[in-house]
Amino acid sequence: MRAVVQRVHRARVVVRGETVSAIGPGLCVLLGVAGDDSEGDAERLAAKTAHLRIFENEAGKFDLSLLDIQGEVLVVSQFTLIADTAKGNRPSFGHAAPPENAERLYDVFRDALSALQVRVETGVFGARMQLELVNDGPVTIVLDQ
Repeated sequence: MRAVVQRVHRARVVVRGETVSAIGPGLCVLLGVAGDDSEGDAERLAAKTAHLRIFENEAGKFDLSLLDIQGEVLVVSQFTLIADTAKGNRPSFGHAAPPENAERLYDVFRDALSALQVRVETGVFGARMQLELVNDGPVTIVLDQ
């Protein structure tokens, strides 16, 4: 499981010209699920995301987490994060989880964040989406589970 975590001022997902979800200050998380990932992986990655100290304190140091600032999260499924580009120029997605398993673990990740009292918005699993965000910093962290 891989997450690209971006600190944002705001973010939204648009599907077929309509905004389906939006957040204010917090994190935009692009989530890729591999075939060998488990519910435990999803829960651990959600906890790590919520506790990741990438927000600045009053001294300008990374010391605060999403929980500390009561930020929001926009989670968007992105199987392309599991791409294997070791051979040739065409990515292979053979290590990505099948859609039904990926969606289940995506839901586990979302629910684990919600259980930590984080306001969570999501994209539309499997849909073609446009993601708009204003990155804050910019701060972008890759988390692997």
